[in-house]
Amino acid sequence: MSQSKKHLQSVKVGHFKHTANSETEVMPIPDVVKISMSQHIGAPCQPLVNKGDTVKVGQLIGDTDAFVSAPIHSSVSGTVLKIDEQRSAMGGSDRLVVIETDKKQEISEEIEIPHVQDLKGFVEAVKKSGLVGLGGASFPTHIKYNPKNLDEIDTLIVNGAECEPFITSDNRIMIEEAEDILDGMKLIMKYMDLKVGYIGIEENKPEAIQNLNAIIAQQGLENVKTFTLQARYPKGAERVLIYEITGKTLNAGVLPAELGVVCSNVTSVAFVGQYFRNGMPLIRKRMTIDGDAVTTPKNVYAPIGAMISDVMAFCDGYKTEPKKILMGGPMMGRAIFSDQMPIVKNNNAILAFSKRQSFIPEETQCIKCGRCHLVCPFELLPFAYAEAYKANDPQKLSDLDIMQCMECGSCAYICPARIPLGFINKLGKSLVKEAGIK
Repeated sequence: MSQSKKHLQSVKVGHFKHTANSETEVMPIPDVVKISMSQHIGAPCQPLVNKGDTVKVGQLIGDTDAFVSAPIHSSVSGTVLKIDEQRSAMGGSDRLVVIETDKKQEISEEIEIPHVQDLKGFVEAVKKSGLVGLGGASFPTHIKYNPKNLDEIDTLIVNGAECEPFITSDNRIMIEEAEDILDGMKLIMKYMDLKVGYIGIEENKPEAIQNLNAIIAQQGLENVKTFTLQARYPKGAERVLIYEITGKTLNAGVLPAELGVVCSNVTSVAFVGQYFRNGMPLIRKRMTIDGDAVTTPKNVYAPIGAMISDVMAFCDGYKTEPKKILMGGPMMGRAIFSDQMPIVKNNNAILAFSKRQSFIPEETQCIKCGRCHLVCPFELLPFAYAEAYKANDPQKLSDLDIMQCMECGSCAYICPARIPLGFINKLGKSLVKEAGIK
């Protein structure tokens, strides 16, 4: 398929890919891990272990009967110290299984390589693995691979764009574990009976593109292709990526399946390939650790539940006091209040910035320059949203299609008045929902 003649509007951000050539390092098992029972969109899991229980690597320790959910497994072997509660990065309260590790990393007897014959078995195996969207959304993956309109779907899109500044963890998996990505794609395409698969990668990752193309050619995969994207933000957003590759417009509230597409992050797809080879559920995560407050930026494989402070210690700690710590990238990541929080499944980066690098200039008055509109992928009107929100006018916000906003933050990034337009858009959408406007 040729690239679309028209590209959606985008913004050129500084990529700061300092760790692009940093091979992933496996951090040591910490003394204690705290494994959250809320690591996916949907219902949180209930702990299946109690204080004093012995656990092993890969053991099921959290689950729920809720439809939108994914089971949770122990990333370590050791003893359960307690079931604790802690405020999450989202502002709510998380239940945590706190485990004192024995450093032996004994493998659970529950681990077995899945053997499946059909889509039903494949979906059940993916569910059992605990896989969720690893690009940030954390939607339970088995639901995505079992759409109601399966007969209408023919295309798999693997998201390897990684358009956020600083983050290079997806780039590293495309370089270090490319065969796992292709194995995962082959399994998904086989059981979902898909005709073609694309791996969307920004042009600033030539080694990843070359590596995947070489293996695709070596394996003779005629229905799998890489698709080179412009190195601009937000090419990795699902709605943008689908348009760039297929030319199809995905409106807010519409599922990719309705356009004949299933879209998965490259790390999620690689995990599928790994899991069907070794049977080990999702218990660790590759992340980029960067920012000018970090002594030695790295790409790190960390056990899920490791404290951010322990991950930072593996990167030689802080060279200056961090003024701001982010889970994720600076465009769409979430600021957290402490490094005494555990790693969860969808963490792809932890960034720590000094006061200098995290400085935000003082907000000034909007000058109606229209730059926010010019960089919006969907040609929305963020400056008008700000006015309508200030006027507490949910009907106006709805009439201006604010619900189409995907909160990429491009408008706030480009705004010369430094108005937090992305955050205002988020609040404006909440205002529309609260008003019950359809």
